[in-house]
Amino acid sequence: MLITGETGTGKELVARALHQARLRQLGPSERRPFVALDCSAIPESLIEAELFGYERGAFTGASQSRPGLFETAEAGTLFLDEVETLTPAVQAKLLRVLQERSVRRLGGRRTLPVAARIIAATNIDLAEAVRQGHFRQDLFYRLAVIPIHVPPLRERREDIPLLIDYMLARRAAERRTPVAQLTPQARQLLLDYNYPGNVRELENIITYVTAFAEATNGAAPLIDVENLPPQLVGAKRTATSLTNDAPEVPATLDQLERAHILRTLEMVGGNQARAARLLGIDRRTLYNKLRKWQKDERRKT
Repeated sequence: MLITGETGTGKELVARALHQARLRQLGPSERRPFVALDCSAIPESLIEAELFGYERGAFTGASQSRPGLFETAEAGTLFLDEVETLTPAVQAKLLRVLQERSVRRLGGRRTLPVAARIIAATNIDLAEAVRQGHFRQDLFYRLAVIPIHVPPLRERREDIPLLIDYMLARRAAERRTPVAQLTPQARQLLLDYNYPGNVRELENIITYVTAFAEATNGAAPLIDVENLPPQLVGAKRTATSLTNDAPEVPATLDQLERAHILRTLEMVGGNQARAARLLGIDRRTLYNKLRKWQKDERRKT
């Protein structure tokens, strides 16, 4: 299976739900592992050992044999997040494992059968990466037998109020406090926001507001506009400003997103890492957006 979607849409959550659905089909007595790997977080020199395992003496420091994640996930699910970051050499070896349904540890001679279900995920257009020569076409078709696309939160706005209420209740249960209540103005800002960081950003916002909300006289904490993170209030002001300045041309979602991101960068003095954290997106996504906008400006000039 191949799960696609922007950063923060909940691709791993979908993978775990698929794994749990399989367990329910097998029965309550079945216990099969769910093993997740963020491919972008493992150095290139270690990714093969992590996936395929190694035998003692396979390389300097390999003092004992170790199974790879394919073996660890035996009869369960191996989730490969950001699969597009795998090098061509690792892509070729991964393809062979999927074709042969067997793996050979680094430095090993035995071929070991594997029966893990593979679910891969990516936040880019993998078909386009194939066309550009950045990803193997044969591996793409092996992974995308069952494609699942997770739309961004801005395209399923009907989910936002449900997610807000669920996250507020979960935070209250974690902290053993009454469920925080939102004023109508604060709730409306949350409903209108564009969420470039998707569900992950919404979760970060709920964590932020509940961390500072305080109960008074035993009542549930009340969250008002001033309790919301700066990016929400800033986005509202930017949207209003854009609309007032040019009422005949309504601001598009792309314009609002760009204005919000640039305002956030201005607030943090151009620090992209800090801006990405505030926005609830990874630094690479922020960098790619900025680079695209720079290219668009060059074309205009």
